[in-house]
Amino acid sequence: MKRSPHYSTRQSEAVLAYIASLDGRHITAAQILEHFQSSEGHIGRTTIYRQLEKLVEDGKVLRYSCNGSPGACYQYVGGIQSEEKNCHLKCENCGSLFHLEDEVAKEISRRLFEKKGFIMDNIKTVFYGVCSSCAKEESHV
Repeated sequence: MKRSPHYSTRQSEAVLAYIASLDGRHITAAQILEHFQSSEGHIGRTTIYRQLEKLVEDGKVLRYSCNGSPGACYQYVGGIQSEEKNCHLKCENCGSLFHLEDEVAKEISRRLFEKKGFIMDNIKTVFYGVCSSCAKEESHV
């Protein structure tokens, strides 16, 4: 009997449940691996990467790659591809990735189109800088 490429396993369910528990925060494969190495349900590196690719293909998880960053970040979307395609903010100090508020992204997109006739791809757009936590740490130095 041949299995469907979209069948569910305990490992994929565990990886999905863990990502879903993060309330929309981004996470790397290395962070997922670290979580499962320190928990009762150990899942190996290869299995995690394979499950992440399957979850991305199934539309349950989004994969974000940022230029200059090793690896990618993943985010739970619940199987429904969001109509909102958010820009991101990437901290150059700690590597955190944040969504840019939809209203701000729409305004930037609108202005770029008005001034330059340029249509921005929000989901691929990343603004680099320093997050508020890192900025606070730097100001205490």
